[in-house]
Amino acid sequence: MAHPRTVPGRTGHVVVVGAGLGGLAAALHLAGAGRRVTVLERAPIPGGRAGRLAVGGYTFDTGPTVLTMPELIAEPLAAVGEDLKDWLRLRPVDPAYRAWFPDGSSLDVIADPDRMAAEIENVCGRREAEGYRRFVAYARRLWELERTDFIDRNVDGPRDLLTLNLVRLLGMGAFGRLQNRVDRYFADPRTRRVFSFQAMYAGLAPHRALAIYAVIAYLDSVAGVFYPEGGIHAVPRALAGAAERHGVEIRYGTEAARVDVRNGRATAVVTTAGERIPADAVVLNPDIPAALALLPATGRRRRLRYSPSCVVLHVGSRQAYTRTAHHNIHFGRAWRRTFDQVIRRGELMSDPSLLVTNPSRADPAAAPAGRQTYYVLAPVPNLVTAPYAWRDGLADRYADELVATLEQRGYTGFGEAVEERIVVTPDDWAADGLAAGTPFAAAHTFGQTGPFRSPNLHPAIENVVFAGSGTQPGVGVPMVLISGKLAAHRITG
Repeated sequence: MAHPRTVPGRTGHVVVVGAGLGGLAAALHLAGAGRRVTVLERAPIPGGRAGRLAVGGYTFDTGPTVLTMPELIAEPLAAVGEDLKDWLRLRPVDPAYRAWFPDGSSLDVIADPDRMAAEIENVCGRREAEGYRRFVAYARRLWELERTDFIDRNVDGPRDLLTLNLVRLLGMGAFGRLQNRVDRYFADPRTRRVFSFQAMYAGLAPHRALAIYAVIAYLDSVAGVFYPEGGIHAVPRALAGAAERHGVEIRYGTEAARVDVRNGRATAVVTTAGERIPADAVVLNPDIPAALALLPATGRRRRLRYSPSCVVLHVGSRQAYTRTAHHNIHFGRAWRRTFDQVIRRGELMSDPSLLVTNPSRADPAAAPAGRQTYYVLAPVPNLVTAPYAWRDGLADRYADELVATLEQRGYTGFGEAVEERIVVTPDDWAADGLAAGTPFAAAHTFGQTGPFRSPNLHPAIENVVFAGSGTQPGVGVPMVLISGKLAAHRITG
């Protein structure tokens, strides 16, 4: 197996731009390897997309709400000799999801395969439960084969993937279509949806995504979902706290304006205030187009195809619902048409499928006494596919439509009980520097996956490295944490 390229020359002082999860993971791995690290973060808090919003006594996570693979949080902490349990209190979310279907039925998604098989048999029949067990074995094997060779290591090109595990993946049909593979194990439309909807996280419809992305369903549905005390934002707070304890300087309220480059090598990061911070190496954690904008142009820039975006409603409410779970997926009657509308035709879903999270169920401190917080996510087209004018009243009109949909699906009196409502749209994501107005970065098409994704080592500036969802290995909290480790390894070897 070839050794991946690394940053040559001095790397004693590394400047990390952005205190998102990828940047913080990189900083911890670098500090653990003896580098002096300075992190520049334009916001007053860490987290990037995994931020925090407080209004009217309610607190909301602004980014991801689903946390899997806590061992990947433990890794950067362990790099500086810290123990995860000393920094975060994690509790399993059980069920991981509750899926609601248009026929009125529901299915709990449970991380324990025996309990899950019993749940599926009870709701969908014995044959579906048997298919589930076979699917778990398939998806677990996919994860085992993909993680070491294709996810958790740096690659410089397709040749680096020519391993025996690639042959094994080919033999498993991992490069066929996800929906076709899922349909081999399940016959019920409900289970087919539950174990393939995760393709939207990768920016694709299940009938167009590669079967390798069955691992997302595995991580969510089998490996388990967790909730940190204090919300998902507690994760970057913990990483930042550990980094500072071990000598990393994190400068909040400090925005990078550009990276100075001389003779093919970054020499400093210059802030918007005009301060020049010398650097032996630079890690860029912003979204890839925003990161490249900090650098001198070094050739033709690749046009990327972006994932769909989303509208998020943060709701502080007087109303609680006893039938719902922490995470709820409400499927509309439409399936394939829904993906085609959002991804291909640039239309809002006519029959939306929605994620509704109720964090205060697990964390009462997130809301005033007797109140609840809700996070409602609706996939929508990105701004390239459909440049809607969200600020011209569309945001509130669409939010009203989503509230009406929720009321039709069992959230009686949802609208009347709202005390606080914040609507986040693709325009807001774009204003935060996210290309195409999507928080999900470039889609995981074949040509934007693995070695074909934006590389994490700049091809022309030898000591500039990238971290985050836009680079290898990709989207999602687990992958972003791994991206920080891979970025650090490009510097430390």
